[in-house]
Amino acid sequence: MTSPTTASVDLNCDMGESYGAWRMGDDETMLDFVSSANVACGFHAGDPHVMARTFKAAAERGVAVGAHPGYPDLQGFGRRTLDCTPAEIEHFVAYQIGAAQAVSKYAGNPIRFVKPHGALANVSQVDAAVAGAIVRAIAAVDPGLVLLTFADGEARRIAQEMGIRVCAEIFADRAYTERGELVSRKLPGSVLHDPAQVADRVLRMVQAGAVETQSGKMLPCPIESICVHGDSPGAVAMAKAVREKLEGAGVAVRPFALAR
Repeated sequence: MTSPTTASVDLNCDMGESYGAWRMGDDETMLDFVSSANVACGFHAGDPHVMARTFKAAAERGVAVGAHPGYPDLQGFGRRTLDCTPAEIEHFVAYQIGAAQAVSKYAGNPIRFVKPHGALANVSQVDAAVAGAIVRAIAAVDPGLVLLTFADGEARRIAQEMGIRVCAEIFADRAYTERGELVSRKLPGSVLHDPAQVADRVLRMVQAGAVETQSGKMLPCPIESICVHGDSPGAVAMAKAVREKLEGAGVAVRPFALAR
């Protein structure tokens, strides 16, 4: 568990989410502040050209990269829960990991981890069948990949049982319920936008080794990585503020997948 003497933490961002002529986020600038990049694999966002550019740009900045698989839902940006069987989830997660492995190797910056996206990730926190499907896909394709996921979810538990290395993450720009789950994006206040307030909150959570709920309650949990969503307005300013706040408090920002 993290503590006030935490030496380092990872700062990750979902990116590579542009598609064709459509642009999402400022990945080039964001890569100057994060230590890990979760790159969309073409199912909820992204395409082979965006993937290759993102992997290469990350390599130039020493940023570790991972696959960011989601539901096959371009129109809904992977934020809608689809009625898929565990076998179907295994297949499309394996497919996306394989695509990310191939394109990242081509770009000279092989993926080192997998972070489920959006609704797929949210469901995996509480649904053992979905979580198990994701972990089995990782284990089948490359058991050396790290799973980046919720600190208290079913995916983390199952991965640990199967011998897959896990990294526990919290979210800088998302509100938490009193149960430690993310507040639904359908509700007001679910996404946080003020960079200074977000940075202060992140430092409090890292120093306490806990997530801060909407009421201000601190729920203890391991914190190894912090996510800033690249598609949020002001995302770059937020990542910059978070990094500066952490480093100003003596917490180094380093890629979790490169540490053992």
